[in-house]
Amino acid sequence: MAMAGATCIAFSAVLVRLADVPPSTAAFYRCAYALPPLALLALWERRRYGPLGGRALKLALVAGVFFAADLVFWHHAIAAVGAGLATVLGNVQVVIVPLAAWVLLRERPAGRTLASVPIVLFGVVLISGAIGAGAYGSNPALGVLFGVLTGIAYAGFLLVLRAGSTDLRRPAGPLFYATLSAALVTLPVGAGLGELELEPTWPEHGWLVLLALTAQVAGWLLIAAALPRLPAALTSITLTLQPALSVVLAVILLDEAPSAVQLAGVGIIIAGVVLATGRRRQPYTEPELRDVAQPGSAPALGAGGRRFESGRPD
Repeated sequence: MAMAGATCIAFSAVLVRLADVPPSTAAFYRCAYALPPLALLALWERRRYGPLGGRALKLALVAGVFFAADLVFWHHAIAAVGAGLATVLGNVQVVIVPLAAWVLLRERPAGRTLASVPIVLFGVVLISGAIGAGAYGSNPALGVLFGVLTGIAYAGFLLVLRAGSTDLRRPAGPLFYATLSAALVTLPVGAGLGELELEPTWPEHGWLVLLALTAQVAGWLLIAAALPRLPAALTSITLTLQPALSVVLAVILLDEAPSAVQLAGVGIIIAGVVLATGRRRQPYTEPELRDVAQPGSAPALGAGGRRFESGRPD
């Protein structure tokens, strides 16, 4: 699910470029257009499993603040260095998330995950154009700044959303509230930056609707469902498929021209993902599934999500 979700959101930067609207406008409408389908799914979950818990609701709203910052910084990075490289720069989260999860959640990454972090990070460096000539982008220095800020906000979003998504039955509810929070936060931010255009135009908003349905609804529903099932570090590594795919898509669809070194980084990132996710995992056992299926029961996952990692309780 995490890999499928990463594939969906890999199209995000391309669609933002095609929409060609100010950064905060793209961020707001990406969330706003996603709210109706997410609301329907969240309502279905509520009717079937009851209302979302107070803690999960609060964490989802906080995650939305991080997500709003992530989108605004990232869209500025796209304008500075292009769709592919901006997406790569934002994925410094691959280093931030495992370290933060280790410190804050006492979730020590597995050996394979730790080994894959420097491999993936090296691939990110290659794609960013820091090594070699012919780096793509109109303002790489500014793009790097916005990209690093994107990575910090992205890491916060992943960790907080994951902490509030321990009920495996309802991925849509937390995602709906996080998306709503992000839309509300983006409004004053965009207005303050003078980047908010509230009058829909065509075809720009056609691209934004497609962005909302593919990335924010389909992509993040898959990722939100995967987050509590995986250790945070492993999820972070898996999501680095997004920048690798984004570079390829930007070349094909937007005629962006990364160097040979940057393309080598794509292959290195994929190798790191294979290393991080290559260990065979046992299927869930029936008692564990019953634990999750009981409405109102305590969350079946600990802070590290390890109960479902090995197919038996810790």
